[in-house]
Amino acid sequence: MTTPPRSPRPPRPRRVPPRHGPARTGGPLRSRRQDERPRWGMRVATGLSVLVLGAGGIGHAVVTQLESGIGRVDPFRDMKNRPSGSRGMNLLLVGTDGRDSITADQKKKFRLGGAPCHCTDTLMLVHLSRDRRRASVVSLPRDSYAVVPAHTDRTTGKGHAAHPVKLNAAYAEGGPTLTVRTVEQLTGVKIDHYLEADFTSFMKTVDALGGVEICTVRPLKDTYTGLNLPAGTHALSGGEALQYVRSRHVDGAADLGRMQRQQKFVAAVIERATSKGVLLNPVKFQQVVSAMLGSVRADEGFGTEQMLELGSAMRGFTAASSEFASVPVGDPSFPVKGIGSTVKWDTARAAALFRTLREDKPLTSAKPAAAPAASKARVVDVAPQQIRVQVYNGTPHAGLGKKVDGALRATGFNTTEAPLDGTVRTLARTLITYDPRWDRSAKSLATALPGSELRAVAGQGATLRVTVGADWTTVVPVRAETVPRGTFHAVTGDEVVCP
Repeated sequence: MTTPPRSPRPPRPRRVPPRHGPARTGGPLRSRRQDERPRWGMRVATGLSVLVLGAGGIGHAVVTQLESGIGRVDPFRDMKNRPSGSRGMNLLLVGTDGRDSITADQKKKFRLGGAPCHCTDTLMLVHLSRDRRRASVVSLPRDSYAVVPAHTDRTTGKGHAAHPVKLNAAYAEGGPTLTVRTVEQLTGVKIDHYLEADFTSFMKTVDALGGVEICTVRPLKDTYTGLNLPAGTHALSGGEALQYVRSRHVDGAADLGRMQRQQKFVAAVIERATSKGVLLNPVKFQQVVSAMLGSVRADEGFGTEQMLELGSAMRGFTAASSEFASVPVGDPSFPVKGIGSTVKWDTARAAALFRTLREDKPLTSAKPAAAPAASKARVVDVAPQQIRVQVYNGTPHAGLGKKVDGALRATGFNTTEAPLDGTVRTLARTLITYDPRWDRSAKSLATALPGSELRAVAGQGATLRVTVGADWTTVVPVRAETVPRGTFHAVTGDEVVCP
């Protein structure tokens, strides 16, 4: 979506915040107008790059140049009944699928053909702590079940009552304003600032950084985007990074796996920018800034003063200062008439996550000691810590269920710790039954129980069932590529960047 050219305006003089204002107290940065008023997620990463790079403390002139090049939107116009403000600052980073400035060669090489739907596929809610020492990034699944508030359709001009949609449709129907309203209604978190970017700025920014390093323990191949990475460490150019964050056909994880890769990419951008001196090198900084200009949009309140204030606080920012989580999912395939399959959030856990953000608390728990056998563990798609398992003893041997429950728990699985006797006590082969909506979890569990049989049972729910058969011998240690921690299964940036 292109932004009409704006008339030049004289630079605004820098204002020094009063001693009792947010710059002194660490409170949220607010827009001056606040009271008046998508096929992939890599542009979200570009938006976060704007935030990180704009916070480098380079100087007023350079940051003013960045501000003058950003397109402006007013996502808070005519908004009422908003949530109460949080401690710290909340930014909504949005990616749309506009591709007007992509060349024909780039479209062909990186498989960017097709007409845009002018919607968002990925949104990230970023919370900057009040002391500016931590950034918490929460991915919001594009297919999340949501109810958009009553609004006027920006294309047809017709009024619409509140109705259910997939979250990415809010932008198509009502642009930035409806997107912000919908996210605030879903999360209960008040959005202080809005950032939006596109294809071109993403590729140019990565190239200006000198590429971004990504590590993968398994080959990644997607015929839709052209991504083809063998296992190992890779320095990705802008176009290659674009393929990496767009890919959703790498494995059975689809959008959930893509969100994890996008989070890893954002952490790598932070690592690259902070470890290579980009933030403190005026020449390099200006090169990166120039790469972003022309395709980044933000609210009017996110300007020079805010960037300079952030720069003063974030000079010591590193990948370890960031943490990443996704909204807890209750049903990954929730059918809605007229919409199709949606992602239904786990209401209680999602509410707890967003309450934690509002209260300015970290999402991650203390790092556990490294497991001795971690290097020998097989890598699976879903971390065992995220898989709930009920064990049944399908043999006449007393105590076998308890033994298997303990062995699964020792390798990380979230077992009930209350094994039961199976209805069949003469089972020859260990059986795993699972709801088809949790097929990735079932495959990960089957890796830990070699030789077991997988059987789909519609409607079983999120808990997997293991009935131990006479063939059982051992539990094989497994781990995810990145091990999540705490209630919200979050990770810190230093855990997902290349070692």
